[in-house]
Amino acid sequence: MSELPFDVVYLGIGTLAWVVALLKFRAWRRDPSFGLLVVALSIAAPSSAFLFAAPPVYRLIDRVSGLGNLATLLVYLGIMGFSAATVVLALLWTPPEHRDGSRIWAPTPDGAVRRRVRRRLAVFAVLVPVMVALFLAGGPYRPETPLTFDTTYAPVGDVALFLVIYQGLFAFALLDIGRVCLGHASRLPGGWLRRGIRSLAVGALTACGYVLCKITAIGAAYGGVAGLEWLSTGVGPAFAALGAVFITVGFAGPAGAAWARRRGDYRALRPLWDLVYRADRRLALEAPPAPWRERFALRDLEWRTTRRGLEIRDGQLTLRPWVDPAAVEAAEQVAERHGLDPDGRAALVVAAALRSAVAALDAGRPARPREEQVVLPGLDADPAEERAHLVRVARALASPATGEAVAGAGERVG
Repeated sequence: MSELPFDVVYLGIGTLAWVVALLKFRAWRRDPSFGLLVVALSIAAPSSAFLFAAPPVYRLIDRVSGLGNLATLLVYLGIMGFSAATVVLALLWTPPEHRDGSRIWAPTPDGAVRRRVRRRLAVFAVLVPVMVALFLAGGPYRPETPLTFDTTYAPVGDVALFLVIYQGLFAFALLDIGRVCLGHASRLPGGWLRRGIRSLAVGALTACGYVLCKITAIGAAYGGVAGLEWLSTGVGPAFAALGAVFITVGFAGPAGAAWARRRGDYRALRPLWDLVYRADRRLALEAPPAPWRERFALRDLEWRTTRRGLEIRDGQLTLRPWVDPAAVEAAEQVAERHGLDPDGRAALVVAAALRSAVAALDAGRPARPREEQVVLPGLDADPAEERAHLVRVARALASPATGEAVAGAGERVG
């Protein structure tokens, strides 16, 4: 049997999954929470298992340790780590109706959840050492079998029990995470989070095919029935690899979408930031980045976007004394004619007001006294809505409706 496909698939999936795991660990360091830590561990454990299972790495481990087929135990312990972490993760899912803000898991498990977590982990704490003892008792293992260990050594009683415990715990975890994720996704609104959780469920249930193939092949080998090894060496690993892809996408998809959204918000705010920066350069901590640098901004996007939003807010307060009430009134009328919803109306009003203020400041007009200053919409928006409001304002700056409102107020356009 050629080992090349296993090298490519196992090393590829393991490497990709470890990249996702490192991103999750990085997110956990920035925002420490039990849920994020469990997510990171639930990705890191099977990622390591796939890397260990690749024949070149498998043989390297055996050569370094001097123990034949030790890599099999490490692979299965990695899968047990995934199983334990995903079972705990399933207990931490927070139903949408009980969620605090945007969190999808309980940040600090309550007493009942902690007791359920301890009970589930106790099962693994008892059976995993039994697995290790059975594996060691079944040795020595010669010849080295990176792809056919299960069917080669299943006739050995200790090894057969080791494999049954492993497959049973794995199946328990897969069914549990699949059940919980499907139920959770059904209560979520459409979007990347719902798609990601459904992908986790599909991946877990797909990987159940691996368990069925393995149990069938192991049972046949233990009973002396030949000819079913292909289930263990071909079909079973294919189910595992496909399930791992769905699970990795499930974990990475929502995070990738959130990153893309932050990057989109950061770049969308640039015109509005440029407007207030032109009015008062003291507002910014540093000069505007070159367009090419901003185009390739990939890191620290949350911090950059938050800082940009704060500087825009400071600029809006600085420009408030120069806002022309006539521009606000004209924007209200334009919004009414265009049938804009409340969010669109607020964005249009603020965009027209800021353009009028910058024009007045450039023209050297005096500031209005406090009692004549206009209170613009959106200043009292909660933090969760504030960024979306500012993005809408930024996009409205150059819109024809804003130009119409500014022109209607007698201000210079652009």
